[in-house]
Amino acid sequence: MRNADSHVCFYISGHGFGHAARDVELIRALMVQSPSARVTIRTSVAERLFGPLRGFDGVDVQRVETDTGISQIDSLTIDEADTVRRAADFYAAFDAHVAREASVLAAARADLVVGDIPPLAFAAAARAGVRSVAVGNFTWDWIYSIYPGFDCDAPEVMPAIRRAYAAATWALRLPLHGGFEPMAEATRDIPFIARQSSRDPAETRHALGLDTARPIVLVSFGAYGATLPIERLLQSDRFTLVDPRREPPPGFVYQDLVAAADVVVCKPGYGIVSECVANHAALLYTSRGRFAEYDVFVDQMPCVLRCRYISQEDLLAGRWADSVDALLAQPAPPEKPRVDGAEIAAGLIIKRLSGE
Repeated sequence: MRNADSHVCFYISGHGFGHAARDVELIRALMVQSPSARVTIRTSVAERLFGPLRGFDGVDVQRVETDTGISQIDSLTIDEADTVRRAADFYAAFDAHVAREASVLAAARADLVVGDIPPLAFAAAARAGVRSVAVGNFTWDWIYSIYPGFDCDAPEVMPAIRRAYAAATWALRLPLHGGFEPMAEATRDIPFIARQSSRDPAETRHALGLDTARPIVLVSFGAYGATLPIERLLQSDRFTLVDPRREPPPGFVYQDLVAAADVVVCKPGYGIVSECVANHAALLYTSRGRFAEYDVFVDQMPCVLRCRYISQEDLLAGRWADSVDALLAQPAPPEKPRVDGAEIAAGLIIKRLSGE
C-alpha cells in the first residue's frame, strides 16, 4: 500500500441489510490483505451489523444518512410517494450534504472513498479531491427511473444523482446488476460478494434442534418482515420450518442458518440471493412490488441457483409445501458462480491505494 496508515472511507446505503452485509465481507478482506489500513464507515445502518469487524482495530463506524433508498410499508409493499418525497427532501439539500462530507474526508485525510452505492460518496470525494470507487449491483437513478413521481414531483433528483455517479473514479459491478450508465467507461465486473458459513450445516441443524427427516425451510424477509401464519407452518408434516422468531444460538450467525436450510423463502434481493448461492440453498421467492431490480433477478436467478416463484396469496396463506417439493426437484444450474468478489475487490482497492 502507499503508506502504513492508508485511510479508506466507506459510504454505505442505509436501504436494507444487503449493502452492509456485503461490505462487511469486503472490509474484512481488505483488512486481512492489508492489516495496517484504517477504515471509516459512514452509514445509517445499525452498528450491530458491523459486529464481525470488531476484531479489527482500524475500523470506525460513524452514523450519518447517506441516501434515502426506498420507503417500504412492509417487506412486500413499496411506498412510492414517500420514496419520492424523502429523496426530494434529501437532494434539495444535497450541496450542503456534499460540503459537509467533503470536509469530513479532508479532516480525516482519506486516501480513497468506497461507496455502496450512495451518490453522496462520489460527489463528496470529488469535492475533497479524493479518488472514489463505486461497489454495487445497481444505481439509485436506475431504481428510481420506473417511478413517474420523480419526473412529476422531483425532477431535480435524477440529474443530481447522475452527476454524482459520473464523478466516481471507478466502479466494481456485482452480478444481477442494473444501471451504471454514468460510470460505464470506468466499470469492471467482479464475482459475488457474499457471506459464507464456516460451519458444517449438520452442526447448525443440531444446535437448532431441527428435524432433518424433512426439507428444512428458512424464512428471510429482512427488517420489514411479512405477516405469515408461522404457527401453522411450524406444524407442517412436509417440511421443517426454522422458527423466524428465534434468535440463532450464541456463536452462530445468519449465514449459518442459510447454509443449514434446503430452501429459503423470501423476496429476491442481492443479499439473500448471494448468500443462497454461496451456501448452496434453493430459493422460493415472491413478488416485491414495483422495484426495478426484481425483473433482473427473475430473469437471471435461474442461471445462478435453484429458484421458484410462489404467489403472495399462497405465501401469506401458508400454502408452501407443493412449491417446496417442486423447487427441490429442480436441477441446479450447471455451473456454480464464483463468490470470491470480496477478495478480488479488496485486492483491486489495494492496487488503487498503491497507485497502480
